[in-house]
Amino acid sequence: MQQPVLFAPLLMALALPAAAAPAMKAGAAKIDITPEGPIWMAGYAARNRPSEGVLTPLWAKALALEDSRGNRAVIVTTDLIGLPMDLTDVVAAQAMEKYRLEREGLVFNSSHTHTGPVVRGNLSVLEAQQPPHREAVAAYRQKLQQSLLAVIGAALADLAPAELAFGSGEARFGVNRRQFTPKGVIIGVNPDGPTDPRVPVLRVTSPAGKVRAILFGYACHNTTLTAEFYELSGDYAGYAQAEIEREFPGAAALFLQLCGGDQNPNPRSRLEHAEQHGRTLAAEVARVARGKMEPAGGRVRAAYQLAALPFAPHTREQFEREQKDENVFRQRRAALMLKLYDERREPRLLRYPVQAIRVDPGFTLIALGGEVVVDYALWAYNTWPRERLIVAGYSNDVPCYIPSARVLREGGYEAVDSMIYYGQPGPFTEEVEARIHDAVRQVMKRVGR
Repeated sequence: MQQPVLFAPLLMALALPAAAAPAMKAGAAKIDITPEGPIWMAGYAARNRPSEGVLTPLWAKALALEDSRGNRAVIVTTDLIGLPMDLTDVVAAQAMEKYRLEREGLVFNSSHTHTGPVVRGNLSVLEAQQPPHREAVAAYRQKLQQSLLAVIGAALADLAPAELAFGSGEARFGVNRRQFTPKGVIIGVNPDGPTDPRVPVLRVTSPAGKVRAILFGYACHNTTLTAEFYELSGDYAGYAQAEIEREFPGAAALFLQLCGGDQNPNPRSRLEHAEQHGRTLAAEVARVARGKMEPAGGRVRAAYQLAALPFAPHTREQFEREQKDENVFRQRRAALMLKLYDERREPRLLRYPVQAIRVDPGFTLIALGGEVVVDYALWAYNTWPRERLIVAGYSNDVPCYIPSARVLREGGYEAVDSMIYYGQPGPFTEEVEARIHDAVRQVMKRVGR
């Protein structure tokens, strides 16, 4: 892992008029978080050995915003499968102590690449079991914690007068993967299922019109590269970021994973597909960034809270039976649950982070934890139709999939089977959707909408 890279010099000018000194300040930085050697990879149960080289570097990046009153927000993006709350809470506490950055103003998002390293605390049932591999994962997590704090500090140190603009495009390579068959819902291709083609783009320029950072998002799993790939990479999002940074030399390109829990890239399973999707996404971001965008700037407001999501009822006997299952991952989940039962800490509720960061006037980022299905983004767009929204999943914690009531009723991997690999006791109740909606309404109210 390297020292943070700042993005003040070497900027590319757009054909934008000069303006009076803006009230907003912005800063950007990035740090290489590529593991230094072979490491167990996250995302696919079929893998049986550590990584074998690197296709693209992995990055942690940060965009800091500050208004004229000194209100600040920092958006951290990572080329990782997901960050657990017991890591983001520690880094947030350190950022509060070292930089006086309030928790509600700090969001962590992961691209959910499936060709990245295991991050301890996420997808625990899939973690490496052999001591040497476990030690490598533990060491990586410690370095990652230091890197996240460092990139936050570097972005804050880079704060300088800036102009913000917001726009939106579309990409269509993401498809709904919940395919209905006579035997139930499988992971496949469902061309008739709901999707979110939006590509939100936030452009940050100097007062002279030079691009300093581009924040963009898309709602689609980073699973173009499937289980047979053992080289580390950011998948399509990694290729897109690299292409945008080539298009805008000196600028930082930050990718936000949106509500893509039930979305997959199509086609997939070949390296050229990941490169192709990256180019497609980058071209659309560049088109939006070079076009007419809506000015954004003013007051920065933020809100953060934890909702309580109820799991369906479960019993000790259920996991005693599961411990005898032939599936090793069911055995591991059962062992985790029985340990919690022994300690009288059996999980009945999930602590779930919900956050909103608003630049008023301009845009609002809604950041939800977990692998959020697209239904939640579509609900937000319908609830606040006149708002410029970025609705992200995979933020602040990735404890499991977050299904809607519809997906729970339909069943399938996102609703049920995935909970095995996340080490959760089982599916949620249908009350989960209403509780998340209520929490989103609350944070939106606190930021002024």
